[in-house]
Amino acid sequence: MAGMKRDYDYLFKLVLIGDSGVGKSCLLLRFADDNFTDSYISTIGVDFRFRTVTIDKKTVKLQIWDTAGQERFRTITSAYYRGADGIIMVYDVTSQESFDHVEEWLSEVDRYANENTSKLLIGNKADLIDEKQVQEEVAQRFADKLGIPFLETSAKAATNVEAAFLTMAKELIKTKEASMSKTGGSDGKTGGSTSGSSANGKTSGGVTLKPVKPNKPQNTNCCK
Repeated sequence: MAGMKRDYDYLFKLVLIGDSGVGKSCLLLRFADDNFTDSYISTIGVDFRFRTVTIDKKTVKLQIWDTAGQERFRTITSAYYRGADGIIMVYDVTSQESFDHVEEWLSEVDRYANENTSKLLIGNKADLIDEKQVQEEVAQRFADKLGIPFLETSAKAATNVEAAFLTMAKELIKTKEASMSKTGGSDGKTGGSTSGSSANGKTSGGVTLKPVKPNKPQNTNCCK
């Protein structure tokens, strides 16, 4: 086993957090399986998927944990912040309350996660233009104040979902390589657990991280 060659250059653990019903599971389903369902039930505890992508000719394996947003699961999900390379905070653009709660989630991240953990803010359900309560400019200012990237997404319309996860992956590669250069590392590879769910072997080609605005308003909810 010790002599087995790894099939990736980097392995990163990402954790999705946010209020219940903001669409975390839908984002994961869209990114991991390129699928969507309106009838996705609330996550109980935690779930995770793997997906392998190619960024700048490097193979990156992402282990993405989907956590429950209900208060009663907080003691469980907070344990998964430890050892996370990246935290993706998700709110629903049609829910001002879910956006207001981002600061509470951020407080938990600061309490449990490593100090150098990368963060990304996502405003999901951007296809519901007529029901929008949180304007993009407001969220962008908030993200700028925190010094973290921000994107609006739609799991239903597949808008910016790929770009969001790849934005995080690129940031983690940059951080890892900077760390390796300081310590004099040679291969820049990271280790991690691969037990549980198996990789689905999907690979993404060249990365274009240019946000796209949804064209058509939708009247149905995206993953409650």
